[in-house]
Amino acid sequence: MYKNEKKVGYKDFEDFANNPNLTKYEKIGFPNSYREGKDEAIFQDILSKIPLLHQKKLKIVDIGIGCSDLADFIVAWCKAHEHELFAVDSAAMLQHLPNEPFIHKIAGYYPDTFAALQDEIGKIDVIICYSVFHYVFSEGNMYDFLDKTVSLMKDGGSYCLIGDIPNESKRRRFFSTFTGLHYHQAFMQTNTLPEIMEFPPLGKIDDGVLLGIVQRYRNIGYEAFILPQSASLPLYNRREDILIQKW
Repeated sequence: MYKNEKKVGYKDFEDFANNPNLTKYEKIGFPNSYREGKDEAIFQDILSKIPLLHQKKLKIVDIGIGCSDLADFIVAWCKAHEHELFAVDSAAMLQHLPNEPFIHKIAGYYPDTFAALQDEIGKIDVIICYSVFHYVFSEGNMYDFLDKTVSLMKDGGSYCLIGDIPNESKRRRFFSTFTGLHYHQAFMQTNTLPEIMEFPPLGKIDDGVLLGIVQRYRNIGYEAFILPQSASLPLYNRREDILIQKW
């Protein structure tokens, strides 16, 4: 991450968005090398997991839409497919998006701004929340966030993708392998061993958190899955997605 994710929160991203010296990738919390030229692959991975997006005239909510190329791809896709887009982020971040009739900008800290979506409860076809959830986990109430979010979902096959979630258990498994060791040494240009903790540090997401989310929403009546990312994505070996579906 651009900064230690434990120390970065909503207010920091407001500052990043207003900083003219940062690139659009740095504004959303990444060094250029992690996201530059990679957002199209990320968008294609999202499309592969939510084929419903290929239909016309859907209602889409993007929580923490940001201002990188990924946001541009989502906006362009919604325009081409006549989707209605509810873009949720800070006012500082949303100012980087175009002002279009099909875009409803909801500025502020989510889910504090949930009242702005009150009329859309049970009406949303697709929800996207990408590279955001670990900040919710560290500074908010993840179940308040998720419960409010899934309440927006429409009956009949709506989707909610909580994407790009860092998983310390997955990271530990990967860097404990021969493949992970050589990946670390090639990427870092070093002969040292990657740092591997026996247990995930406090305040980090691990298998238990992700599996708990899946079990919770399955028990409530949704379908929920932990999905791998495409190998073309920059952090696929350390991150996973959760897909929640409402029948």
